[in-house]
Amino acid sequence: MKSVRSGLYALGALALMAMPAGAADGAMPGAIGGGLAVIGAALGIGILGKGAVESIARQPEQAGTIRITMIIAAALIEGVAFYAVFVGSQQFK
Repeated sequence: MKSVRSGLYALGALALMAMPAGAADGAMPGAIGGGLAVIGAALGIGILGKGAVESIARQPEQAGTIRITMIIAAALIEGVAFYAVFVGSQQFK
């Protein structure tokens, strides 16, 4: 359920970034979308870290595998956040 909610947050952020410019300079919708994407990425990485720590506590022998998987997933989340900030910072004139 939490992953569905996170996916909907990310989808909403992308929808805000793609909306037509309502402000005079056209930067406001992109800035709002980029900001929401960064907030969503921060929440996602926090949830990911929590789950990884709980998994390592349950199965310490799998710590290396869990850590590597967590780092890869965090990098993918950060990549989406950087993309959203980059697209949101562009001027749509």
